[in-house]
Amino acid sequence: MSSPTVPPTEITSLRQLSKHQVRSGLAAWLGWLFDGLDMHLYTLVATVFVAQLMHLPEDDPSVGMHGSIIQAAFLVGWALGGAFFGRLGDVLGRSRALVLTILTYAGFTGLSFFAQTWWQLMIFRFLAALGIGGEWAVGASLLAETWPKNWRPWIAAVLQSAVNCGVLVACLAGALNAGHDPRNVFLVGVIPALLTLWIRHAVPETEEWTAAREGQPVPRVRELFSPAVRGVTWRVLIICGVSLTAHWTFLFWQQKHVLSLPEIASLGKEGRDHAVVVALMWIMFGSLIGNFIAGGLAKLMGYRNAIVIMMVAYFIIMMVAFSRVWDWETTKIHFAIIGACQGVFGLYTMCLPPLFPILLRTTGAGFCYNIGRIVAAGGTVFFGLYVKVGNFRTALLYAGFLFVPSALVAMMLPMEKEEAGEVNMLAD
Repeated sequence: MSSPTVPPTEITSLRQLSKHQVRSGLAAWLGWLFDGLDMHLYTLVATVFVAQLMHLPEDDPSVGMHGSIIQAAFLVGWALGGAFFGRLGDVLGRSRALVLTILTYAGFTGLSFFAQTWWQLMIFRFLAALGIGGEWAVGASLLAETWPKNWRPWIAAVLQSAVNCGVLVACLAGALNAGHDPRNVFLVGVIPALLTLWIRHAVPETEEWTAAREGQPVPRVRELFSPAVRGVTWRVLIICGVSLTAHWTFLFWQQKHVLSLPEIASLGKEGRDHAVVVALMWIMFGSLIGNFIAGGLAKLMGYRNAIVIMMVAYFIIMMVAFSRVWDWETTKIHFAIIGACQGVFGLYTMCLPPLFPILLRTTGAGFCYNIGRIVAAGGTVFFGLYVKVGNFRTALLYAGFLFVPSALVAMMLPMEKEEAGEVNMLAD
């Protein structure tokens, strides 16, 4: 199916968007919303569900260790899925690949309900992560190729907000399931499969991909490391690997920190479960605001400078939040500010794909962004082992330092300007 021609005149309002653009935007936004939903269902029940599967008390050190191993497997699957489905996005097209990613993460999230051992849950989370990782690269490229180029910073904010909304839906599911069997939350993750029926019939392939594929073979993956591209590839790999390690260490272990607070530790099981959900909600509300702060900064000073500023801010708030033990009310405020700093990852959405040639776009974005999750997986396990001899607050404090080298490497990214619809590198 060929996509309708987009008028060459500059688009300045939503009313001027074509049906193809609206449908592409809606498909990507909903895909990311359910991405966030399926991504965080496990983090809400990790401790209690792993303890249940292992027939151990929740405070047993083995529960934390195996929970971090499951999360590490998830991050590895996310990385591999980003590379695999990113490649399919260049070979099969953005729309077809988007359908496959959503079916993958919806199906295997639902199957997590049936896990009887911790390693079965690990396998299901790994396989679900393949689709979640792939959806990022495909959805980002779909919007980068269909929506107005000068809208990119705001598109990035809106698209990232979909993930936050998905996490809030996960929080709602967790809150409604409080006091019940934790495995029930995974059934919610099946819902996204219904979205694929609409996408397959309503969202055509993009004009850019269709035109690029005419008479042109898809470049091999090794072209990412060709002289023309490898400089950007290596820089983005380092930035993603280091920053995502710090980011996911926080997201996964923050609930342990919350549960260790004196005010929360003294509560009953239902009260502790509620506190975990509330903490994540504060992070997500902050992140919703942070997405648009990051978009505004990118609009004012370009992606590179905005990324550097947001990473420095992330480092500073991590130092403040975990330099000492704060009370519960102050901790929630800190978590909201940390969430706002997470808007930096929304900038990756529109910044990374255009740095690569069209037929390497989802391959490059998916590979670079998601390969960082393999590094993040190792970091998650490392900090999970570290806290056995230290404490969660100190582990999170040290993780925050990783944003410093990330910011330094980000300063070496090329500055960009919009010209003829592409990002042109002004510095190398």
